[in-house]
Amino acid sequence: MLSVFVCVQMHAQFHMQERPTKKVGLVLSGGGAKGLAHIGALQVIDSLGIKIDYVSGTSMGAIIGALYASGYSGNELDSIFRQINFDAIINDALPRASKAFYERGNSEKYAISLPFENFKIKLPSALSRGQNAYNALSKLLLHVSHIDSFDNLPIPFFCIATNIETGEQVILNQGNLTQSILASGALPSLFQPVVIGDMVLTDGGVVNNYPIDELRAKGADIIIGIDVQDGLRKRDELTAAPDVLRQINNFRTINTMKVKSKKTDIYIKPDIKDFTVVSFDEGALIVKNGKEAALDKAEELKTILEHQERPYRAKVKKEIGDSIQINQIYVKGNKRYTRAYVLGKLKIKGGEKISYKTFEKGVNNLVATNNFDSFYYEIVKGEQEEAYNLFANVSESQPTTFLKLGIHYDDLYKSAALINVTKKRFLFNNDIASLDVVLGDHVRYNFEYLIDKGFYWSIGLRSRYNAFNKGISAQLLLDENEIEVSGINKIDVELEDQTNQFYLQTLFRKDFALGLGFEHKRLEVKSETLSTTNPNDAFLFENTDYFSVFGTLKLDTYDNRYFPKRGVYFDGDVHLYFAASHFNEGFEDFSIAKAKMGYAFSIHDKLAINLGVSGGFKLGDKSTQTLDFALGGFGNNLINNFIPFVGYDFISLTGNSYVKAAAMADYEIFKNHHITLEGNWANVEDDIFETGEWFTLPDYRGYAIGYALDTFIGPIQAKYSYSTEQKKSIWYFNVGFWF
Repeated sequence: MLSVFVCVQMHAQFHMQERPTKKVGLVLSGGGAKGLAHIGALQVIDSLGIKIDYVSGTSMGAIIGALYASGYSGNELDSIFRQINFDAIINDALPRASKAFYERGNSEKYAISLPFENFKIKLPSALSRGQNAYNALSKLLLHVSHIDSFDNLPIPFFCIATNIETGEQVILNQGNLTQSILASGALPSLFQPVVIGDMVLTDGGVVNNYPIDELRAKGADIIIGIDVQDGLRKRDELTAAPDVLRQINNFRTINTMKVKSKKTDIYIKPDIKDFTVVSFDEGALIVKNGKEAALDKAEELKTILEHQERPYRAKVKKEIGDSIQINQIYVKGNKRYTRAYVLGKLKIKGGEKISYKTFEKGVNNLVATNNFDSFYYEIVKGEQEEAYNLFANVSESQPTTFLKLGIHYDDLYKSAALINVTKKRFLFNNDIASLDVVLGDHVRYNFEYLIDKGFYWSIGLRSRYNAFNKGISAQLLLDENEIEVSGINKIDVELEDQTNQFYLQTLFRKDFALGLGFEHKRLEVKSETLSTTNPNDAFLFENTDYFSVFGTLKLDTYDNRYFPKRGVYFDGDVHLYFAASHFNEGFEDFSIAKAKMGYAFSIHDKLAINLGVSGGFKLGDKSTQTLDFALGGFGNNLINNFIPFVGYDFISLTGNSYVKAAAMADYEIFKNHHITLEGNWANVEDDIFETGEWFTLPDYRGYAIGYALDTFIGPIQAKYSYSTEQKKSIWYFNVGFWF
């Protein structure tokens, strides 16, 4: 019996040794969003237990191939790509909180921003720098960041890129894996080229979208190919210029594939003709089509198992902890911006343990300065257990001058076109100068200059001119006796305000901006409603230069300025007016303090609630009324102490002190389409904090329902509001960012 068992065992071993083992290669083509079909096919390959020995890919095939080669299964890739916000990646969208206070305000009023050098517009090389894609891929590949040669990955890997200067293909098989696959997937015009060494690289699909020959040269005996490239379209499908250009561009690739498909042992061709390279919103369906195409080849795929002794993949540990220990930090590529500036924006220093989320925020802070074209980095395991070293390579932006444009309409300033010139490194490496000129019904300007020193005291200059015509409450300009004698409740006035500030600003506890400064304000208010001794002259209510010192404290973590879904907001301001010109006879010093707080939160993805309170008061002399609080209207960026209050027209409710509460529900019915429902309640008159009126039921109430469309030029809004005290309604309209 024993001899029979031994013979059977020896016979089995003999046949196992005789069975030929073959190396299996996997080639993944490029195709943008259509490349998500690779994931579905990989799920089938994994389910059959097929072991892949080599992986090659181009463009999206390189990205998915690298992740697969680093240890992710098809199912894991499916979960990962379902969670990715492709809009944020393609548009280079950064969290609003990543931008410095100055950059935040500067970027939220322009529809178009273009580099401008030597009086010529310089269009950007692509829509996106690819930084968000780099950040996401770098985190996913952190567990293999110490591997320099891609042959040493859990599955050997290489990808193809195109050298823009020579037009030749480049095989990327060592170095920074994240940077390599980003170069291979740098779709022209969508993502900017990637510089590796002395080469400027772009999408490998330009020269080789299906690197099967290179894979065969690696020693692959059996090659599985997944092809997600376009086929040629019929004449009835070529109805637009982009369709024709795409067809012409595909001639070479499709002709090449006629040969390469025949070299492929198992050729998988998913049905992706109804999708485009940016159809990421249909990713689930694309993955499904890839799975179905692979299932159609299941019998052929199973034959591979006959040639494999160890068909199952060893599981690769990929877990990323909540925090990482960064010991050493190496920075290169910086010339104008110091190492301290880079690390200050990153908000990290060597030898500290930080959460990965904090690290990503720091990267966003640096990129949001727009002082760098790219920020590539590697987090590599150091000698100590669970400790890493950071190798950062920055590429400083060359353009320093930008032409920016915007348009706007509202009920106060009417129509306006904005032209801006912004100059970085104007006098120093870390400064910025910006001039807005607003043309329209009311000409305005705004000039700002800032020497940005981050956590140290930054130095700023600001000058603005503002003007509008409006019928306003007589209480803002006349005392009670004058109103009683004249019988006038509303006065048509022309207001002109020029404000110049010098200030110092620093970051307090990382998130608060603390400012101290000196201000000169020239305020002129005139009207033709009231008569003068000369009928050709307007009646002057105010023609005064005011001088003050001020302090500000700001916190702004709203994720969106106009439609916040989460975050907190605080803006506190104290002005001490200590001098005035001769027009204001008998001037005595006074102070005005005000603060505004807001809190936004989401009930679910579609519905957000925004709660707010604000208030202000005057101390000292009360005779100067033109700087008192005036409530009414709707909008942002209102000057002086004008406070929005729906249900009333601009500058309708006045007093030297006020309190206000507000609540808004914002429902995003479709993407960028918002229905808003809001209410606000206020008490406003003189000295309400002394009389106790501030803590009583509100004297004024207003409610509004609105529709808004969030566009690249800014929100387009219409609001219908109603005041219960006046028992009348008022409409507000707004087009574009407020400036």
